[in-house]
Amino acid sequence: MAAAMPLALLVLLLLGPRGWCLAEPPRDSLREELVVTPLPSGDVAATFQFRTRWDSELQRKGVSHYRLFPKALGQLISKYSLRELHLSFTQGFWRTRYWGPPFLQAPSGAELWVWFQDTVTDVDKSWKELSNVLSGIFCASLNFIDSTNTVTPTASFKPLGLANDTDHYFLRYAVLPREVVCTENLTPWKKLLPCSSKAGLSVLLKADRLFHTSYHSQAVHIRPVCRNARCTSISWELRQTLSVVFDAFITGQGKKDWSLFRMFSRTLTEPCPLASESRVYVDITSYNQDNETLEVNPPPTTTYQDIILGTRKTYAIYDLLDTAMINNSRNLNIQLKWKRPPENGYIHYQPAQDRLQPHLLEMLIQLPANSVTKVSIQFERALLKWTEYTPDPNHGFYVSPSVLSALVPSVVAAKPVDWEESPLFNSLFPVSDGSNYFVRLYTEPLLVNLPTPDFSMPYNVICLTCTVVAVCYGSFYNLLTRTFHIEEPRTGGLAKRLANLIRRARGVPPL
Repeated sequence: MAAAMPLALLVLLLLGPRGWCLAEPPRDSLREELVVTPLPSGDVAATFQFRTRWDSELQRKGVSHYRLFPKALGQLISKYSLRELHLSFTQGFWRTRYWGPPFLQAPSGAELWVWFQDTVTDVDKSWKELSNVLSGIFCASLNFIDSTNTVTPTASFKPLGLANDTDHYFLRYAVLPREVVCTENLTPWKKLLPCSSKAGLSVLLKADRLFHTSYHSQAVHIRPVCRNARCTSISWELRQTLSVVFDAFITGQGKKDWSLFRMFSRTLTEPCPLASESRVYVDITSYNQDNETLEVNPPPTTTYQDIILGTRKTYAIYDLLDTAMINNSRNLNIQLKWKRPPENGYIHYQPAQDRLQPHLLEMLIQLPANSVTKVSIQFERALLKWTEYTPDPNHGFYVSPSVLSALVPSVVAAKPVDWEESPLFNSLFPVSDGSNYFVRLYTEPLLVNLPTPDFSMPYNVICLTCTVVAVCYGSFYNLLTRTFHIEEPRTGGLAKRLANLIRRARGVPPL
């Protein structure tokens, strides 16, 4: 027993340094942030970014342990010798004229462009196999990418990460504009996050809210970056971005105020425990102008200023890792309110509800003389229920005329008149003074052509179905209701007896 003690001590000493080596700092990190931007049109843009950085050489075949970096994407980098990969799924179109420039724009549908390493011998074969694998990972139709929709640009789509050379032979680009983005694409995208949708900013990624927006774009970007200032070694960076644009009037029931709960139907409860940084940025650029119109609640602890896309911006910062940021109820609901009505606050907009109430838009404006004012409304055509079509659906559907009520300056000042003594046509509208008179005008009804199904097909189907049912039902009914009687043969009549007489005369047996 005494001899066993020194041996055990020796074993512990030998294993001690190796145990200390296991306590190395992690070689991967996660940063997550949400940028909320009130747009000039009154809408609200929300941009999520999740950056996973791994200090590892993924090109080597021996990498087998994955902590934060998704294993599925890491194996793609190693197997197909990828230098960069950029994949996006977008629904809608970013309207720069009304929303301003985006952080990163993507085309409608699915977009994929990849830079391969110069060690790849058959780029087209690797490109085809890679698109098929990505199709299975993201539940998309990327397997339809082939030579008919693949190009090799030479001027655009330069590498966004480290690149020693720019031989465009190793670049492939393809777009599927008809790709429909749905929940099946969002679910695998969220599973690539280290915290999935259980904690951190990803709890706001509720599918029914994200797809009920004017614009939806989710993307995956993989590229190599410098690990240190001298760039003596490289790291792999995975950025998952998601951008949505909410219609503030619809989500806010006619008001431009917004909050996290109003947009996402959820609030922030806790940061992702695997994240080294978790922040929310709110654009309060107009908050610092002379006429302050924005009020952010709760008040931010710090702010950030910088030149973003050529414009000086000011952002309120909410750090989820700050324990004092989330209140005792473990709930953070950032709200933005207008301290006073903006310039277009006399505007009254009541959004429609399907099959319940129509749209209502009222504007109080002052028109200068000899001017032209245009009011346009964007709408989408949709199929109605077959019971909602009129007897003549190909004629179209009418939209109610617009109403224009105006106080027109009078050329000649009118005198106050007694309503009872004046003619009836002169006393319909009340006039406060003689300097102007009231006019109400109506526009013509608008005839809109909506998608109309082929109503002859149901008629043909009904006729064919009724014919088949009638024939089959009539046959079965006839067989089920008919009664059969067996008739005994008769002994014979006059004709039979005459025949037998003739047969006897001839010597033939009778019938």
